Amino acid sequence: MTPPEGSTPNADAAQVTGPLTHLPSDPFASFMGQPVETDLSRLEADFAIVGAPFGSPYHMQGVASDAANAPGAVRDRSHRFGRMIDHHDFDFDDRLFAGQASPVVDCGDVIGDPRDLEGNKARVTAAVRAILDRGAVPIVLGGDDSVPPLAIRAYEGRGPVTVLQFDAHLDYRDEVNGISDGYSSPMRRAAEMSWVDKIVHVGLRGLGSARTQDVEDSRARGNVLIPARQVRTEGVGCVLDAFEPGAKVFITLDCDGFDPAVMPGTSCPMPGGLDYWEGADIISGVAQKCDVVGMDYAEHFPSLDFQGITSLTLARLIATLIGTIIRKP
Repeated sequence: MTPPEGSTPNADAAQVTGPLTHLPSDPFASFMGQPVETDLSRLEADFAIVGAPFGSPYHMQGVASDAANAPGAVRDRSHRFGRMIDHHDFDFDDRLFAGQASPVVDCGDVIGDPRDLEGNKARVTAAVRAILDRGAVPIVLGGDDSVPPLAIRAYEGRGPVTVLQFDAHLDYRDEVNGISDGYSSPMRRAAEMSWVDKIVHVGLRGLGSARTQDVEDSRARGNVLIPARQVRTEGVGCVLDAFEPGAKVFITLDCDGFDPAVMPGTSCPMPGGLDYWEGADIISGVAQKCDVVGMDYAEHFPSLDFQGITSLTLARLIATLIGTIIRKP
Protein backbone atom coordinates (compact mmCIF):
# COMPACT_ATOMS: atom_id res chain seq x y z
CA MET A 1 0.00 0.00 0.00
CA THR A 2 1.43 3.38 -0.99
CA PRO A 3 1.41 5.92 1.84
CA PRO A 4 -0.40 9.21 1.18
CA GLU A 5 1.65 12.25 0.21
CA GLY A 6 3.35 13.83 3.18
CA SER A 7 3.28 10.67 5.27
CA THR A 8 5.76 7.90 5.89
CA PRO A 9 5.34 4.17 6.48
CA ASN A 10 4.44 3.37 10.09
CA ALA A 11 4.51 7.05 11.11
CA ASP A 12 3.08 7.14 14.63
CA ALA A 13 1.92 3.57 13.96
CA ALA A 14 0.56 3.03 17.43
CA GLN A 15 -1.33 5.10 19.97
CA VAL A 16 1.38 5.57 22.53
CA THR A 17 0.30 5.21 26.13
CA GLY A 18 2.22 5.22 29.37
CA PRO A 19 5.66 6.68 30.15
CA LEU A 20 7.86 7.61 27.20
CA THR A 21 11.29 7.84 28.81
CA HIS A 22 13.18 6.34 31.72
CA LEU A 23 16.63 6.39 33.29
CA PRO A 24 18.44 3.50 31.58
CA SER A 25 20.98 2.89 34.32
CA ASP A 26 21.46 3.21 38.06
CA PRO A 27 23.41 5.30 38.82
CA PHE A 28 22.59 7.56 35.89
CA ALA A 29 25.18 10.01 34.52
CA SER A 30 23.20 12.85 32.95
CA PHE A 31 24.45 14.91 30.02
CA MET A 32 27.05 17.35 31.38
CA GLY A 33 25.74 16.67 34.87
CA GLN A 34 22.53 18.60 34.19
CA PRO A 35 19.16 18.11 35.93
CA VAL A 36 16.99 15.10 35.09
CA GLU A 37 13.26 14.87 34.34
CA THR A 38 11.62 11.78 32.82
CA ASP A 39 8.04 13.02 33.20
CA LEU A 40 7.84 15.00 29.98
CA SER A 41 4.59 16.66 31.04
CA ARG A 42 6.60 18.43 33.74
CA LEU A 43 9.55 19.42 31.57
CA GLU A 44 10.77 22.99 32.13
CA ALA A 45 13.85 23.70 30.01
CA ASP A 46 15.11 25.41 26.88
CA PHE A 47 16.91 22.25 25.70
CA ALA A 48 15.94 18.64 26.37
CA ILE A 49 18.40 15.79 25.97
CA VAL A 50 16.73 12.47 25.13
CA GLY A 51 18.31 9.17 24.16
CA ALA A 52 16.80 7.15 21.32
CA PRO A 53 18.82 3.92 21.28
CA PHE A 54 16.47 1.86 19.10
CA GLY A 55 15.26 2.46 15.55
CA SER A 56 14.27 0.25 12.64
CA PRO A 57 16.73 -2.66 12.24
CA TYR A 58 17.38 -4.63 9.08
CA HIS A 59 17.95 -7.86 10.99
CA MET A 60 17.81 -9.27 14.52
CA GLN A 61 21.41 -8.28 15.30
CA GLY A 62 20.41 -4.68 14.72
CA VAL A 63 17.62 -4.65 17.30
CA ALA A 64 20.17 -3.55 19.90
CA SER A 65 23.36 -2.89 17.95
CA ASP A 66 26.36 -1.22 19.55
CA ALA A 67 24.89 2.11 18.40
CA ALA A 68 22.29 1.59 21.13
CA ASN A 69 25.10 2.16 23.64
CA ALA A 70 25.94 5.58 22.22
CA PRO A 71 23.61 7.70 24.39
CA GLY A 72 25.26 6.33 27.51
CA ALA A 73 28.76 6.75 26.07
CA VAL A 74 28.19 10.40 25.18
CA ARG A 75 26.65 11.13 28.56
CA ASP A 76 29.53 9.44 30.37
CA ARG A 77 32.13 11.41 28.40
CA SER A 78 30.31 14.70 28.96
CA HIS A 79 29.36 14.20 32.60
CA ARG A 80 32.65 15.35 34.09
CA PHE A 81 32.24 18.76 32.46
CA GLY A 82 29.18 19.38 34.61
CA ARG A 83 31.35 20.56 37.47
CA MET A 84 33.05 23.01 35.07
CA ILE A 85 29.87 24.65 33.73
CA ASP A 86 30.72 27.94 35.42
CA HIS A 87 34.35 27.87 34.26
CA HIS A 88 35.58 29.93 31.30
CA ASP A 89 34.79 28.45 27.88
CA PHE A 90 37.36 29.73 25.39
CA ASP A 91 35.17 29.00 22.36
CA PHE A 92 32.65 31.56 23.65
CA ASP A 93 35.12 33.67 25.67
CA ASP A 94 32.58 33.39 28.49
CA ARG A 95 30.88 30.73 30.57
CA LEU A 96 29.10 28.15 28.42
CA PHE A 97 25.63 29.16 29.62
CA ALA A 98 26.64 32.84 29.87
CA GLY A 99 25.99 32.87 33.60
CA GLN A 100 22.36 31.77 33.22
CA ALA A 101 20.71 29.02 35.21
CA SER A 102 21.00 25.69 33.43
CA PRO A 103 18.83 25.72 30.30
CA VAL A 104 19.32 21.95 29.85
CA VAL A 105 17.40 18.99 31.25
CA ASP A 106 18.21 15.34 30.54
CA CYS A 107 15.03 13.31 29.96
CA GLY A 108 16.72 9.90 29.95
CA ASP A 109 16.15 7.40 27.13
CA VAL A 110 13.04 6.54 25.16
CA ILE A 111 11.75 3.25 26.51
CA GLY A 112 12.51 0.32 24.20
CA ASP A 113 10.96 -3.14 24.01
CA PRO A 114 12.67 -5.84 21.90
CA ARG A 115 9.25 -7.41 21.29
CA ASP A 116 7.63 -4.19 20.05
CA LEU A 117 9.66 -2.65 17.22
CA GLU A 118 6.76 -0.53 15.94
CA GLY A 119 6.07 0.74 19.45
CA ASN A 120 9.74 1.68 19.87
CA LYS A 121 9.59 3.84 16.76
CA ALA A 122 6.31 5.45 17.77
CA ARG A 123 7.66 6.30 21.22
CA VAL A 124 10.64 8.19 19.72
CA THR A 125 8.26 10.40 17.74
CA ALA A 126 5.94 10.82 20.71
CA ALA A 127 8.80 11.78 23.04
CA VAL A 128 10.15 14.40 20.64
CA ARG A 129 6.64 15.77 20.13
CA ALA A 130 6.11 15.97 23.90
CA ILE A 131 9.36 17.93 24.27
CA LEU A 132 8.29 20.33 21.52
CA ASP A 133 4.92 20.77 23.21
CA ARG A 134 6.76 21.96 26.32
CA GLY A 135 8.62 24.59 24.30
CA ALA A 136 12.07 22.96 24.49
CA VAL A 137 14.55 22.19 21.72
CA PRO A 138 14.97 18.38 21.50
CA ILE A 139 18.53 17.04 21.25
CA VAL A 140 18.28 13.34 20.42
CA LEU A 141 21.12 10.97 21.24
CA GLY A 142 20.92 8.05 18.75
CA GLY A 143 20.88 5.21 17.89
CA ASP A 144 21.47 3.97 14.33
CA ASP A 145 20.66 6.05 11.27
CA SER A 146 17.05 4.93 11.11
CA VAL A 147 16.35 7.21 14.11
CA PRO A 148 16.41 10.69 12.44
CA PRO A 149 13.12 10.39 10.52
CA LEU A 150 11.43 9.18 13.71
CA ALA A 151 12.39 12.50 15.31
CA ILE A 152 11.55 14.59 12.24
CA ARG A 153 8.03 13.12 12.15
CA ALA A 154 7.31 15.00 15.37
CA TYR A 155 7.50 18.32 13.49
CA GLU A 156 4.28 17.70 11.58
CA GLY A 157 2.27 20.92 11.82
CA ARG A 158 5.39 22.85 12.91
CA GLY A 159 7.00 23.36 9.50
CA PRO A 160 8.32 24.11 7.10
CA VAL A 161 11.55 22.59 8.38
CA THR A 162 14.87 22.48 6.54
CA VAL A 163 17.01 19.45 7.40
CA LEU A 164 20.79 19.82 7.67
CA GLN A 165 22.35 16.37 7.28
CA PHE A 166 26.01 15.73 8.10
CA ASP A 167 26.85 12.43 6.41
CA ALA A 168 29.32 10.74 4.09
CA HIS A 169 26.33 9.02 2.50
CA LEU A 170 23.16 10.32 0.88
CA ASP A 171 20.84 7.90 2.74
CA TYR A 172 18.26 8.25 -0.04
CA ARG A 173 17.55 4.60 -0.86
CA ASP A 174 13.86 3.85 -1.26
CA GLU A 175 14.22 0.37 0.24
CA VAL A 176 16.74 -2.35 1.04
CA ASN A 177 15.47 -5.92 0.82
CA GLY A 178 11.92 -4.64 1.13
CA ILE A 179 12.62 -2.54 4.25
CA SER A 180 11.87 1.11 3.61
CA ASP A 181 12.71 2.66 6.98
CA GLY A 182 16.18 1.23 7.61
CA TYR A 183 19.41 3.15 7.96
CA SER A 184 19.99 3.58 4.20
CA SER A 185 16.71 5.45 3.73
CA PRO A 186 16.29 8.13 6.43
CA MET A 187 16.61 11.15 4.14
CA ARG A 188 14.30 9.60 1.53
CA ARG A 189 11.68 9.16 4.26
CA ALA A 190 12.25 12.68 5.56
CA ALA A 191 11.88 14.05 2.02
CA GLU A 192 8.41 12.49 1.81
CA MET A 193 7.20 14.53 4.78
CA SER A 194 5.23 17.52 3.55
CA TRP A 195 6.56 19.71 6.37
CA VAL A 196 10.18 19.19 5.27
CA ASP A 197 11.09 22.04 2.92
CA LYS A 198 14.44 20.74 1.72
CA ILE A 199 17.46 18.75 2.84
CA VAL A 200 21.01 20.09 2.76
CA HIS A 201 23.33 17.06 2.52
CA VAL A 202 26.85 17.97 3.75
CA GLY A 203 30.02 15.85 3.91
CA LEU A 204 29.29 13.51 0.99
CA ARG A 205 32.24 11.52 -0.32
CA GLY A 206 33.39 8.13 -1.51
CA LEU A 207 31.25 5.07 -2.17
CA GLY A 208 28.09 4.23 -0.26
CA SER A 209 24.59 2.88 -0.66
CA ALA A 210 23.43 5.60 -3.08
CA ARG A 211 22.66 4.76 -6.69
CA THR A 212 22.86 7.40 -9.41
CA GLN A 213 19.06 7.51 -9.46
CA ASP A 214 19.01 8.34 -5.74
CA VAL A 215 21.31 11.32 -6.36
CA GLU A 216 19.12 12.50 -9.22
CA ASP A 217 15.97 12.04 -7.12
CA SER A 218 17.37 14.12 -4.27
CA ARG A 219 18.40 16.95 -6.57
CA ALA A 220 15.05 16.84 -8.39
CA ARG A 221 13.30 17.23 -5.05
CA GLY A 222 15.17 20.52 -4.52
CA ASN A 223 17.70 19.25 -2.01
CA VAL A 224 21.27 20.58 -1.92
CA LEU A 225 24.26 18.21 -2.12
CA ILE A 226 27.58 19.56 -0.78
CA PRO A 227 30.53 17.14 -0.85
CA ALA A 228 33.16 17.30 1.88
CA ARG A 229 35.78 18.40 -0.66
CA GLN A 230 33.67 21.46 -1.51
CA VAL A 231 33.56 22.49 2.14
CA ARG A 232 37.34 22.08 2.36
CA THR A 233 38.04 24.16 -0.76
CA GLU A 234 35.31 26.82 -0.44
CA GLY A 235 34.86 27.03 3.33
CA VAL A 236 31.71 26.66 5.42
CA GLY A 237 30.09 29.62 3.67
CA CYS A 238 29.03 27.29 0.86
CA VAL A 239 26.88 25.46 3.41
CA LEU A 240 25.50 28.52 5.18
CA ASP A 241 24.46 30.03 1.83
CA ALA A 242 22.05 27.09 1.34
CA PHE A 243 19.84 28.30 4.21
CA GLU A 244 17.30 31.10 4.22
CA PRO A 245 17.64 33.54 7.13
CA GLY A 246 15.25 32.61 9.93
CA ALA A 247 14.44 29.17 8.50
CA LYS A 248 13.52 26.43 10.95
CA VAL A 249 16.33 23.89 10.82
CA PHE A 250 16.65 20.37 12.19
CA ILE A 251 20.27 19.15 12.34
CA THR A 252 20.95 15.44 11.91
CA LEU A 253 24.54 14.29 12.29
CA ASP A 254 25.84 10.92 11.14
CA CYS A 255 29.29 10.40 12.66
CA ASP A 256 30.78 9.23 9.36
CA GLY A 257 30.19 12.71 7.94
CA PHE A 258 33.32 13.68 9.89
CA ASP A 259 36.86 12.54 9.29
CA PRO A 260 37.80 9.41 11.26
CA ALA A 261 40.49 11.44 13.03
CA VAL A 262 37.62 13.41 14.62
CA MET A 263 35.03 10.64 14.94
CA PRO A 264 36.64 7.18 14.70
CA GLY A 265 33.79 5.42 16.50
CA THR A 266 31.52 4.68 13.56
CA SER A 267 30.82 1.63 11.44
CA CYS A 268 31.54 3.18 8.03
CA PRO A 269 34.53 5.53 8.38
CA MET A 270 35.71 7.25 5.21
CA PRO A 271 38.79 9.47 4.91
CA GLY A 272 38.41 13.08 3.87
CA GLY A 273 35.44 14.05 6.02
CA LEU A 274 34.75 17.29 7.84
CA ASP A 275 37.12 18.32 10.58
CA TYR A 276 35.96 19.50 14.00
CA TRP A 277 36.06 23.22 13.27
CA GLU A 278 34.20 22.86 9.98
CA GLY A 279 31.42 21.02 11.80
CA ALA A 280 31.36 23.44 14.73
CA ASP A 281 31.37 26.49 12.45
CA ILE A 282 28.54 25.09 10.33
CA ILE A 283 26.45 24.34 13.42
CA SER A 284 27.09 27.72 15.04
CA GLY A 285 26.67 29.54 11.71
CA VAL A 286 23.32 27.91 11.02
CA ALA A 287 22.20 28.55 14.61
CA GLN A 288 23.05 32.24 14.22
CA LYS A 289 21.40 32.61 10.81
CA CYS A 290 18.39 30.36 11.34
CA ASP A 291 16.09 28.96 14.02
CA VAL A 292 17.46 25.54 15.00
CA VAL A 293 14.47 23.57 16.25
CA GLY A 294 16.17 20.27 17.02
CA MET A 295 19.25 18.10 16.61
CA ASP A 296 20.18 14.46 16.63
CA TYR A 297 23.20 12.30 15.97
CA ALA A 298 23.40 8.69 14.81
CA GLU A 299 25.81 5.89 13.87
CA HIS A 300 28.15 6.19 16.84
CA PHE A 301 29.48 2.74 17.80
CA PRO A 302 31.29 3.13 21.15
CA SER A 303 33.14 -0.18 20.85
CA LEU A 304 34.86 1.21 17.73
CA ASP A 305 35.79 4.50 19.38
CA PHE A 306 39.31 5.46 20.45
CA GLN A 307 39.68 6.87 23.96
CA GLY A 308 36.16 8.27 23.76
CA ILE A 309 37.09 10.83 21.08
CA THR A 310 33.82 10.42 19.16
CA SER A 311 31.70 10.72 22.30
CA LEU A 312 33.63 13.79 23.40
CA THR A 313 33.33 15.44 19.97
CA LEU A 314 29.58 14.83 19.87
CA ALA A 315 29.17 16.27 23.36
CA ARG A 316 31.16 19.34 22.37
CA LEU A 317 29.16 19.92 19.18
CA ILE A 318 25.95 19.75 21.21
CA ALA A 319 27.43 22.27 23.66
CA THR A 320 28.36 24.49 20.70
CA LEU A 321 24.75 24.50 19.53
CA ILE A 322 23.40 25.29 22.99
CA GLY A 323 25.96 27.99 23.68
CA THR A 324 25.26 29.64 20.32
CA ILE A 325 21.48 29.64 20.65
CA ILE A 326 21.37 31.09 24.17
CA ARG A 327 23.48 34.03 22.97
CA LYS A 328 21.07 35.01 20.20
CA PRO A 329 19.06 38.20 20.84
